[in-house]
Amino acid sequence: MLRGSGRFTGCVTPLTNGLCKVSATLHSREVVSLFLLGFWDVSVWTLVAWTAISCHITLLAVTVYLHRSQAHRSVDLHPVLQHFFRFWLWLTTGMNTKEWVSVHRKHHARCEGPEDPHSPQVYGLKKVLLEGAELYREAAADKEILDKFGFGTPDDWMERNVYSRFGVGGVVILAVTEFLLFGLAGIAVFAIQMLCVPVLAAGIINGLAHFWGYRNFETDDAATNLTPIAAIICGEELHNNHHAYPSSARFALRRWELDLGWVYLRLFSFLGLARIRRVAPRPRFDADKTVMDVDTVKAIISSRLHVMESYARKVVKPTHAIELKASVEHRRTLREAGRDLLKVDHLLDEAARVRVTAALSVSETLNTVYDLQNQLQEIWHKAGASQEALLQALQDWCKRAEATGIESLEEFAARLRGYHLKPFNG
Repeated sequence: MLRGSGRFTGCVTPLTNGLCKVSATLHSREVVSLFLLGFWDVSVWTLVAWTAISCHITLLAVTVYLHRSQAHRSVDLHPVLQHFFRFWLWLTTGMNTKEWVSVHRKHHARCEGPEDPHSPQVYGLKKVLLEGAELYREAAADKEILDKFGFGTPDDWMERNVYSRFGVGGVVILAVTEFLLFGLAGIAVFAIQMLCVPVLAAGIINGLAHFWGYRNFETDDAATNLTPIAAIICGEELHNNHHAYPSSARFALRRWELDLGWVYLRLFSFLGLARIRRVAPRPRFDADKTVMDVDTVKAIISSRLHVMESYARKVVKPTHAIELKASVEHRRTLREAGRDLLKVDHLLDEAARVRVTAALSVSETLNTVYDLQNQLQEIWHKAGASQEALLQALQDWCKRAEATGIESLEEFAARLRGYHLKPFNG
């Protein structure tokens, strides 16, 4: 219900002077009431609902439009939906599509290195958590980054004359509108909306999701998954999964993981508002296949992170457990290196390298398993190798694995021959 329906018409005779004073007093109170409460009389719960819904739409726009559609081209959005998200982000965040995409692409290209715009491994977790938005703005102001990584982003009349030209125009309109509608409560709502992306995205995702959490895949960076504690971020919390398969429109890769962004994308696809282009490969196994061929190589290379995750789970962990149980003298040395044995070598700090070296020196079996793990990783790092060369390298690796006499390695090599990919049916 709108406030402020009364009118003050002025005093025309001494007889009505007293009534006019009362009317003026009431009018002043009405003005103060409008200032404090706004023109729209709504309940506290309505304000809470609007704040939650608007922030949710903002986070959805970031993950579906900016991240999956624009930055990684894993999904095509209908022009109407795409422009709605672009307008909404201008209104609620002031973010520019080209700037966001450029900074994010550079993050992937230079991840955890000195040129990464917002790595907690470089700047420290505290700085990224508290000053993540500042780090983003600093990178977004670099024209060289925009020119190199901002290709393919919108460059139409609206972008040039409205969104880019009046970058803060949207948030000013939102602030004024919410103040007029809700009064001082509208300012509180606006403040929460403005903190939504800096805290949840620039802070938590760029910070915590490169510092703390669990990892499904041993990627070359420190990306982690934060689910389920951060499931409100529309799937962005599945950061390790995303860094493992950046061009995938689906971030959830385990049955118990929830990717709200993917749920919306499936709905948009059903309604004809989105076309999903790529998802992470899903490896399958043919137990009857005993000969490795070129199709096997394609499946293994496409699913190499799945392969290494399977190697860690089915070979390294069981071998470590057996050695830990069998060795009384070196049990402490082996236990201390347990987690480090599963990590990518270049992400180990000096203390971790010492622990790994000590564990490998006291267990010949574990040393063999670890050495073959590194050899397997080296196969897909061979630049320019043909499929035939990769096939030969994988066949040779399987022969070496089977010749070790280590049961878990023999089983893994046999399983490797049965790899094939399940096609995505949209």
